[in-house]
Amino acid sequence: MKIRFGVSLGFGTEVQELPRIVDRLESAGVDSIWFSELVYTPAVDPFAGMAYSLGRTSRLKVGTSVAVLPGRNPVLVAKQLASLAVLGPKRVLPAFGLRPASKAEWDLFPVPDGQRAAVFNEALEVLRALLTGDEITFDGRYFQLAGVSLGIRPPGPVDIWLGGSAPAAFRRIGRLADGWLGSFLTPDEARVARESIERAAAEAGRAIEPDHYGLSLAVADGHLPGEIAAAVRSRRSDVDPADLIAGDWSQLHRQLDGLIAAGLSKFVIRPVGDTPADEFIERFIDELLPRQN
Repeated sequence: MKIRFGVSLGFGTEVQELPRIVDRLESAGVDSIWFSELVYTPAVDPFAGMAYSLGRTSRLKVGTSVAVLPGRNPVLVAKQLASLAVLGPKRVLPAFGLRPASKAEWDLFPVPDGQRAAVFNEALEVLRALLTGDEITFDGRYFQLAGVSLGIRPPGPVDIWLGGSAPAAFRRIGRLADGWLGSFLTPDEARVARESIERAAAEAGRAIEPDHYGLSLAVADGHLPGEIAAAVRSRRSDVDPADLIAGDWSQLHRQLDGLIAAGLSKFVIRPVGDTPADEFIERFIDELLPRQN
């Protein structure tokens, strides 16, 4: 399997920093840059960030880690992705999730009460169908389309990856997605997740490519800040925060060893703490590019 590492920008990275960051990633041969759904922060919008980065580079891949799909019109999302895939063939890596990480942003993606998962599933079906470039008719509970086409046919398949770390998410990925980008899981938990997705795909008569399993990871520069550890405990009280977020690069390498042994091969790395973006990127280049195969 191809081991690959991408950069995800930190919460405090401002839009104005993006040109310099993208240029450095491209010149160093970094595989990819990933944009998170962080509306109430200085971070760039994921779709704007992807478009800008594609236009400024010739090799760097772009992805979302992750963008929210339920609450967006999947036809408009498909049009955005198809356009990007034509402008940057084989360089667009969309990954979607159920809702924003921040509760303060949940209301920005409204769906009927208690129906978010159902809307997600149907939106994925619409999205995948439209990205083929064919004319489609769809008669669902939430979306109805009658003989429509985007008018754009991407030059190749646009793989749709999903986030998630619950059994329902694994079943959805197995039935509807092309890959998985998880987070906040130990290597043992990641192995169980991969096996669960593989079973769900087999039950649906599908197969997900072996190298389409990945994880989003965070690394601090020497120690894990107390506020970050507290935030992790609030989300995963059953696990030591140090098992989920690396306090330094040596610990990150140990986490990666376990995750690769668990069958994962794609990793999105983000900084935590106050490490400047430029400093993080240089360390990323030195530490992780030699591990790619």
